[in-house]
Amino acid sequence: MASHTRPAPNMHKLIKNDRRMLSASDDNAMTKQILATHAPDGRMVDFKPILFTIEDVIRRATPAIGNVLDGNGQHEDMLEDHISSAEMDGVLESLTYVIQKVGAELACKCSGGDAHASTMAILNLLSNYSWDAKVVITMAAFAVNYGQYWLLAQLYTTNMLAKALALLKQLPDVMENSSSLKPQFEALNKLVKAMLDVTKCIVEFTELPSQYISQDTPAMSVAIAHFPTATYWTIKSAVACTSLIESLVSLTHERIMSTTEVWELSSLAHKETNIYEHLRTQLDLCLQHIDGKKHLEAYQNLVRISETHHLDNMKFIRALISARDDIQPLYDGTSKTTVHLEILKRKHVLLLISDLDISHEEVMVLDNLFKESQQRQEIRYEIVWIPIIDQSIEQQGKNKHTFKEVQMMMPWFSVHEPSIIERSVIRFIKEKWNFTKKTILVALDPQGKVSSTNALHMLWIWGNQAFPFTSEREEALWKTESWRLELLIDGIDLSILDWAAEGRYICLFGGEDMEWIKEFTMKTKQVAEEAKVDLQMAYVGKNNAKERVRKITIMIGENKLSHYWPDSTLIWFFWARLESMMYSKLNHGRTVENDQIMQEIMTLLSFDGSDKGWAIFFGRGGEMTRAKGETALGCILAYEEWKTEVEEKGFLTALAEYLQQLRTPHHCNRLILPGLAGNIPENVVCAECGRAMEKYLMYRCCVE
Repeated sequence: MASHTRPAPNMHKLIKNDRRMLSASDDNAMTKQILATHAPDGRMVDFKPILFTIEDVIRRATPAIGNVLDGNGQHEDMLEDHISSAEMDGVLESLTYVIQKVGAELACKCSGGDAHASTMAILNLLSNYSWDAKVVITMAAFAVNYGQYWLLAQLYTTNMLAKALALLKQLPDVMENSSSLKPQFEALNKLVKAMLDVTKCIVEFTELPSQYISQDTPAMSVAIAHFPTATYWTIKSAVACTSLIESLVSLTHERIMSTTEVWELSSLAHKETNIYEHLRTQLDLCLQHIDGKKHLEAYQNLVRISETHHLDNMKFIRALISARDDIQPLYDGTSKTTVHLEILKRKHVLLLISDLDISHEEVMVLDNLFKESQQRQEIRYEIVWIPIIDQSIEQQGKNKHTFKEVQMMMPWFSVHEPSIIERSVIRFIKEKWNFTKKTILVALDPQGKVSSTNALHMLWIWGNQAFPFTSEREEALWKTESWRLELLIDGIDLSILDWAAEGRYICLFGGEDMEWIKEFTMKTKQVAEEAKVDLQMAYVGKNNAKERVRKITIMIGENKLSHYWPDSTLIWFFWARLESMMYSKLNHGRTVENDQIMQEIMTLLSFDGSDKGWAIFFGRGGEMTRAKGETALGCILAYEEWKTEVEEKGFLTALAEYLQQLRTPHHCNRLILPGLAGNIPENVVCAECGRAMEKYLMYRCCVE
């Protein structure tokens, strides 16, 4: 092969006079020099089609860069999938000439010229364009040269035209020396990727919605201040890359390139990467600012919708779940299909709001009540489960599996995917409906008005009798109630209610002290037998102690000590109803001082908070007495001291009077209330002595 007559360009000479500029990129003098070239005329161009085409050229020309950009090494086969020829024609019509001029400037200036002078010449050429336009146009011009080079490199062995052109450009020599040129190619690839990153980042800033962010926003103003130097170094990098490509084209097999080119390109890549990382940080801050503005706007819109009267419930439900028309956001637990929100139109809707730890017992009890309502024409409502879950990436896999498991338990509607619930909706649910962790059931009427921010209390206490779950209905139901066995046991155990109807004495007892339970049940049955009273005993367990209670019920069953509930759901429901009664009363302003039912509820809850057992006795006429474990057992063991009173006053009255004698001023009651934001009373008095109780904080993880 004949030797080359044109000497290869000297990359070292290209940049050596510019090292001072490279090490002082933020120098004020240089910034002023760059700004002096900037005189935009306000023209607006959509650079998306051009930018995507530039990126497509670089991906296909250099697969290694494409793999980094894609993340998986795959890219769309068809450019037309993203942009049409018509779009490109419209954009390029006004830019083709300037792209060609910049390309010519890159090609002619790189041969032995000064990189800074070349960069400034291009900046002057593009003076009437915005900063984003300058970098996109320069990258487009560079992509033409870059793409042509690699197109010939890829085709010269299979296409005769490409082979002829490659010979004229001496590309075969470059390919023969490709192994020795690996450092140059790697440095080139890194710099090209960094240039593309900076360009895309600057364009992203220009696309930020002005209604949510202004140029005065700190992160935005910081970024804009860096646009001139970012543009300068990106154009300068394009000059350096073009110069290297020209060097490769002019390379002979007799010349091995020095490491200077690699160092210069690596230095520029480092500079561009730093610029990109700084701009990216500011862009992320801008996106957070915009997200916050959108979040606040969506939240305020949701508040406004919730406070407005509507003809039906669809506007509010769409705002809560999904306003998109292209998806079916609900999953029907009965048909196992997805459906549109319109299926809820003008219906009573109960929004079941929980995290993924919603208990199996809650779902089972609600399932029974829901199915019962479906059989009664006058009581019809739909339930929609809205899960509030952690959307962090590390939790997504685990959450998705758990979500599906819980969803399969539910025969009602649920959101098809938890991710469709917006952050603004979650904020609304937490702030306006006081959701923290404990499950709530928000009732909406057919017009979308909130009937109750937690109808779960009413549903647990009175079942479907509480429909349509309004505060007025709740107040009316309480007016018909008194503290009686039926209120405690309703919907849980018909056999106990049958005992009461038959005129039997009934003793409900609870706790987790197995020895106390054994002694108390055996001694109480002995006393009942001696007093000749028909007494039935039933163990109601302890709140939040499923495994320990399970062992106790097994022991009670094996020793035939008393009646008990083998189904743990019934024990859970007993305590859930008591808590619901307390919260319902609190919502209506009732306290221990002014409400007898509230006093008895708080007493039982405080009994459950102790380590020992407790007992409550009901007589034939509805009379009642109760005591904590030691007091109750002490009374039974001292039966000889009060048995003479039984014949005269009756069993329950004699029992109650003796229990009163055993009570001492020295006692300790504990009341453990589950956290439910907005409903914990500031002041609670002891149900036994009336003194104000001290308040402590307790954090508990109930793994049972």
